Amino acid sequence: MATIKEVAAHAGVTPTTVTNVLRGRGRTSDATRQRVLDAVAHLGYRPNLAARALVERKAPTFALVLTCITNPFYSELMLYVDQAARKHQRYLIVCNTDYEAEKETRFLDEVAGSLSDGVIVANNPGLNVEHLKQIVAQGTPVVVNLWEDPDTHPGLPCLAFDGREAGRMAAGHLVELGHSKIGAIIASPKDGIHNLRYLGFRDVMRKARLACPAAAVRFCADTFEGGKAAALDLLSAMPDLTAVFVSNDLAALGVLDAAAQLGRPVPAAMSVVSITNIMVSSQSRPALTTVAIPTAAMAARGVELLMEIQERKYDAPPMECIPGLELIVRESTAAPRLRA
Repeated sequence: MATIKEVAAHAGVTPTTVTNVLRGRGRTSDATRQRVLDAVAHLGYRPNLAARALVERKAPTFALVLTCITNPFYSELMLYVDQAARKHQRYLIVCNTDYEAEKETRFLDEVAGSLSDGVIVANNPGLNVEHLKQIVAQGTPVVVNLWEDPDTHPGLPCLAFDGREAGRMAAGHLVELGHSKIGAIIASPKDGIHNLRYLGFRDVMRKARLACPAAAVRFCADTFEGGKAAALDLLSAMPDLTAVFVSNDLAALGVLDAAAQLGRPVPAAMSVVSITNIMVSSQSRPALTTVAIPTAAMAARGVELLMEIQERKYDAPPMECIPGLELIVRESTAAPRLRA
């Protein structure tokens, strides 16, 4: 394998110039830059990232911690974070924990600060804030992303969106359409990660003076199967519901399937609204009305914040609420129809 010195000799420049060209820094003429790139291509040079990390004591990678990579939302988040990292000449290492705290702990202990120069952790039900603070104390910056409560600081650099407002927007859409018999399917435990979305739903119901008995609410796993099972149970017990609020798109897709199985056409017999706006929500039949959260913006800002933390220290861990919640009306919601 060619070395950087061989590339420099072939291009007639110094090794430092080769390094600057490959990393996109410093001032180099277009002609010199092209000579270096031609030499790299001719010799088949490949940078040794491990050697660079040892010399600079800084890895050219960021780590991303996810709970379930098979969940379409987290796959999309991974894509957006990877795209943002590459703009800063960084590569992405991904840890899929499968909701197992031990996997996350082991990954961070072995990777953070050695193979990775910064960590983005997607908010999850078992977020171990104290362990993340230990990683920070050892010198590796950590950013918690997708935090849902802008009024509560986790004590770490954090990017949030307003989960309660997302719940209000989704539920408000159903009320504005004229629905009064509305059920709710929450894809987490009652006090779990979607609690604020549920509280936003209850805010709207209370303001509209609409009943929201416990019998009209189901809590389930954040999966297609969890949403379907919850909907089959809820709609069988309360067939007079004309609309269902769902806290997350993946579970809402299961609700659509359950409605079809029960012969409840959406939206003719029942409306369904959700939160997140994963890509497949626009491809379902009917396409899902949902409140989009600013996933791409939060991913990009997460990478930027890691870079900023590396450059300067903060007196207190920054907390930013990322705007951009948007109600996207599709075919799964409509005004309730009169029944004979």
